[in-house]
Order: sequence, then structure tokens, then C-alpha cells
Amino acid sequence: MNNQKYETFIIEEDDANIRLDTFLTNIYPDVSRSYIQKQIKADRVTVNNKEIKPSYILKVDDIVGLEFENTKSDILEPQNIPLDIVYEDKCMLVVNKPAGMLTHPTSIEKTNTLVNALLYHTNGQLSDCNGFFRPGIVHRLDRNTSGLLMIAKNNDSYDFLKDQMQKHYVEKKYYAVVCGNLEEDSGTINEPIGRHRSKPEKMSVTLDGKPSVTHYKVLERFGSHTFIDINLETGRTHQIRVHMAYIKHPVANDSLYGAPKLPVKTNEQVLEAYSLKFVSPFDEKEHLIKIDYDNDIIKTLKYLRSKK
Repeated sequence: MNNQKYETFIIEEDDANIRLDTFLTNIYPDVSRSYIQKQIKADRVTVNNKEIKPSYILKVDDIVGLEFENTKSDILEPQNIPLDIVYEDKCMLVVNKPAGMLTHPTSIEKTNTLVNALLYHTNGQLSDCNGFFRPGIVHRLDRNTSGLLMIAKNNDSYDFLKDQMQKHYVEKKYYAVVCGNLEEDSGTINEPIGRHRSKPEKMSVTLDGKPSVTHYKVLERFGSHTFIDINLETGRTHQIRVHMAYIKHPVANDSLYGAPKLPVKTNEQVLEAYSLKFVSPFDEKEHLIKIDYDNDIIKTLKYLRSKK
């Protein structure tokens, strides 16, 4: 093909054990599965630099390569969107992502994401290890979850930070308001998480899912709701939301996982990644970054306290 672009995706645990065509359909939701299958059969998709069948089951660390025409609409636009940068050095930065903002573009939404803002701030100096739409992104937060994200400025930094995450050296803590009154002051949820069998936009507790461990501690009780501190031992997609819904205490306002709406205007789930501990590849020193409550936490706590 003329004017080609070659994009790569490194398969993480959340996307392992599913078919190649299913993975690419999830990545490109506006493209039909039949079209994806045709591209695979036309040898425009490889896994570990080898031609592969649509039914191939992906494994952790597989490298999926996709060759396709580079059109004007594929080009990611740097945008001068204000960023709340709480740490930065020559190798990486930590940004406080607001609720309501996508972490990275998709094949449908290509503007007004955190990546668009990062491309402008860094003049495009971001790691390209994680695919065309996800430059610099080491880990993600859902659109409606606010808080701290590590960003890699180059590929060596990406590998350094990703290795820390895979070895569970990175510590991530969250604030959440959940529905109902948790019986215990602290607890651990140890249940495997995988893709929901009938709703691809959701995750669920499933026997063949990936090991997932969530620790929580109660900070304040309101009877109808509980304010908790959460420490993740693993980092699965939607982990907190799935685990809390599984024990019948979904994150407040999280309609995807069955939480009723509070009469407080928030960006869906009341959930914030407020603390991040990591070692920077720049100075190889440990850093602990914390931020204050976001607006959704503040408004929700104010409302619940007024009802005590």
C-alpha cells in the first residue's frame, strides 16, 4: 500500500486469551469484524512478525502489528489543553487527569484527550511502544475516573515503568464513594476478572479471569454510602468498579455496574486515583505523589454529610 502506517500493540494481561480478530474489533469499534478478518487474511496483520489466523488466541507480551493506509484523519492533533502536571523530569511526567477526559484517542474520538494535550506539551516527545493512539501511555484511567497517571517520554522509560508495574512495585491508591454500608472496617477482594461474556464494554468476575486483588479501608460511613480508601495489588481494567459491584457495593453513580444515581452532578463513578508511588527512570529514586480530593469527591461527601 502507498502511504502506509504500521501500528503495534503490546498485549497486556487484560487482553490475553482472546481471539486476534476480537481484540482488533475492540480496538476499532467502528470497523466491522468481517473487515478486520479480511485484513488479517490479506496479511496486513502480524503477531510477533508472523502472519496469523483471525482465530489466533493472544498471549501476554505478544506484539500485534497492523499495516494500513495512513489517511489525514489518522494523524493525532496536538492540542493546547491545560494540564495539571504534578511531577516531571527528562524521562517521564505524572499528570492529574480530570474526570470526563479520555486517556487516549480511539478510532472514533481523536481529539480532546489527554494524549492530544501531552503531544502539545512535550512537542511530540513521547514513547511509541504502546501503539499509534497511545503514545506515552503506561497505564490508563477510565474516562470518568480522575487522578494520577505516569507518562513515558521515551521507549526506555516506558520499558522501565512498565517493568515496575508488572512486578507490582508501583503503588496506586484510590478514593471512592460506594453504595451501602460496608460491614467491615477493612477488607480484601480476591476474585479473578475477565471480559464480560455478552457485553464487551464491561468486565466481570469470572472463573477464567486474571487474578485480581483489591484492598479497601473505610474512611467515613453515611449509612446509605461509604467513603473508602483503596489499594490495588493488581491493575485490571475496571478492577475497582467490578470488585465493588461484585460484593454488592458498586461505586456511587456508576451506572455501567448497576449503581443508582445520587442527586449530585458528577462525571459518573465517584472514583479518584489520588496516590502514586514509583521509581523514576531519570534518577532511579522513589517518588510518592498525592493529590487532594477532586470536585466529584468533594460534592458527593458534602451532600452525604448534609444528610447525616
